[in-house]
Amino acid sequence: MARRAVHGVLLLDKPLGLSSNHALQRAKRLFNAEKAGHTGTLDPLASGLLPLCFGAATKFSQASLDADKRYIATLHLGVTTTTGDLEGERLERRPVAVDRSALHAVLARFTGPIEQRPPMHSALKHEGRALYEYARRGIEVERAARRITIHALDIVDWQDDRLTLDVRCSKGTYVRTLAEDIGAALGCGAHLAALRRTGSGALRVDDAITLDALDALPEAERDRHLLAPDVLLADWPEWRLSSDEAARFLTGLRRRVPAPDAPRVRVYGPEARSLLGAAHIAAGELIPDRLLSPAEVQALLP
Repeated sequence: MARRAVHGVLLLDKPLGLSSNHALQRAKRLFNAEKAGHTGTLDPLASGLLPLCFGAATKFSQASLDADKRYIATLHLGVTTTTGDLEGERLERRPVAVDRSALHAVLARFTGPIEQRPPMHSALKHEGRALYEYARRGIEVERAARRITIHALDIVDWQDDRLTLDVRCSKGTYVRTLAEDIGAALGCGAHLAALRRTGSGALRVDDAITLDALDALPEAERDRHLLAPDVLLADWPEWRLSSDEAARFLTGLRRRVPAPDAPRVRVYGPEARSLLGAAHIAAGELIPDRLLSPAEVQALLP
């Protein structure tokens, strides 16, 4: 069967045990879509929100990659592992002698802008290879610490050696490393026992669908779960152009606009839901960054 042009964003609730790419390929087959991509990997041991982009929406996937994230993370206190999560071998077990005031003090230390060193068991590249490839061969590679921001760390539950946190953070945060660092600061060590992504920017897992639920739907009903591509840009300022200006904008021409500088804006034509692309405003000019084709603009109209 020939692939079809599908445009939109699917909020997928990824299951445990499945890689982000495998989840993407399954969804792509269910929609029989020509083009699809995801907006940032979730490890097989993590579940939750995985926005998938189809067709025209793939042009704006970077917006979701750059968005703040939200997770429910369960830490197993008192036990460290080689990978910082359940997959690794146990390194050390220590008693957990932590009271609530000490815990709150440590969590406060990890809230706000912090430096974090990426883990060896990650997909970051070094000389063309993922760090986890070196780790599997027992090779330690020097990694520079990166600046990230933890917007909030709220205690959801704490029972004995299991601590569950609601984590709101910037892009590029490794929650596995955060779990290890919190454990080290508490003096007992820790590893990440469970992770569920609940939010990405304005998108929420409560609005997501599972692969099994999608598979159970008649083919004609699956498209109803696709959101317009501009959901990825929902928190960007909006700029609208007349028909003539929109046509010129789609050719890549800059437009003079009476507006202050803005690093990113979503641009529409005069019709409802007539997304044209993404741009920025500098020195009174609207400058295209990512443009839809005229055919894609028409395909997205109601």
